[in-house]
Amino acid sequence: MMSKAGLLGMTRSIAMEFGPAGITANCVAPGRIDSEMVREAGEAANARFIAATPVKRLGTPEEVATAVTFLASDDAGFINGSVIDVNGGVYMA
Repeated sequence: MMSKAGLLGMTRSIAMEFGPAGITANCVAPGRIDSEMVREAGEAANARFIAATPVKRLGTPEEVATAVTFLASDDAGFINGSVIDVNGGVYMA
């Protein structure tokens, strides 16, 4: 969590500094994404996470990539200094 907070602070600083030049900076904060590292945590740990997540599953690498692709597109040109949580709603629970 602390590393994500640090990245958000840096992102917002970059957004403020470079926004006037038309350069945006945003942050993608993934939750538990199905990966080799997450699978190594074990079934029980992942089951606890899934139970606490409103969408009741792990995220996929493709879902994170979709968020990054959107932020890199012209469609996100007015989004600056934001964080996109790709976590299945876990922070709402």
